[in-house]
Amino acid sequence: MQMRKKLEINEEAKSNLIRYAAALLAVLLIGAVLIAVQGENPGKAFSEIIKGAFGSKINIGNTLRHTMPCILTAIAAAVAFKSGVNNLGLEGQIYFGALTAAVLGYAFKLPPGVHVIVCLLASGVAGMLYALLPAMLKLVFQVDELISTLMFNFIAVLLTEYITMWWIMGGRGSDGSNAISTPPMAASARLPGLIQGSSASLGVVLAFLVAVLVYLFYRYTVKGYELKQVGENIRFARAYGIPVARTFLGIFLMSGFISGLCGGIEMSGSYGSFTAKFITNMGWDGILIAYIAKQNPIAIVVVSFLWGALRAGSLQMERMTSLNKLTVNIIQMLFVLFAAIDYKALLDHMRQKHIRSREAG
Repeated sequence: MQMRKKLEINEEAKSNLIRYAAALLAVLLIGAVLIAVQGENPGKAFSEIIKGAFGSKINIGNTLRHTMPCILTAIAAAVAFKSGVNNLGLEGQIYFGALTAAVLGYAFKLPPGVHVIVCLLASGVAGMLYALLPAMLKLVFQVDELISTLMFNFIAVLLTEYITMWWIMGGRGSDGSNAISTPPMAASARLPGLIQGSSASLGVVLAFLVAVLVYLFYRYTVKGYELKQVGENIRFARAYGIPVARTFLGIFLMSGFISGLCGGIEMSGSYGSFTAKFITNMGWDGILIAYIAKQNPIAIVVVSFLWGALRAGSLQMERMTSLNKLTVNIIQMLFVLFAAIDYKALLDHMRQKHIRSREAG
């Protein structure tokens, strides 16, 4: 049994490696054509992306900083998707987690160390409570969570802006003369930097730790097995005696906690204060990465690192060439497209088709 599991893991790792290698090769070829059409040297452009991502300790730190939210949002998405829960509300949960951390960071005076932990835990709880709303709508009124979580994303962006403008700023930003932002967080509420001179914080380590814990939870615990069964075969889960409704709620809360924590780390590690509409598409990046990685936490870390490297490298490319970072955005989307293809299944299908045509001939 254990040997069979190891073989399955090796087969999955091999399949993922083939997918990522094929996707990278395809993206490099199409990306080179796209860059050349714009009148730039593809070799120079790719070289600047690599320099921007890995050219110095500071650049590596910036890559890790962009990797952190990708890991956490993708893990939050994977936790939901593994168990058949369609939580598309990551962005809204991030917003409420971020605002909660920012408010606790400036409004309270707590000892260093304790303060930042309180902010991060509270941000996770805020994300969890915001995820509770669509979960209860599903359980009580059978409202499809695809619709409700999407709707709650828009509500979160507007509601956090309203709270910041009218409750925290007293309406000072309503005429557009002031940025809609909370006061800066106290130093005791900030995460220490990871690499001096870069924007990376200790939040990077926390993100890796969350990925490892989720991997171990699903791989080695009975509860993790039960959560997977709910997603893979709900009838079997019911027959096995797994409380499906309670499990559904637990999955939503866990996913919401991780999303909210991501927002808290963004505040404590990078921004230092909450600003209205401070992010766009962070939650959607996580959903795409979880999809590419097939909800595997280890693969999520790898894909998130590539995503973060492209994000950091695009800034260098934009400075040193006539290209803008939209080119990198297109390359990222092409990577998603090509990584979604199951090349092993495609090759097997072509092989079987060839065998059948040879036998028929």
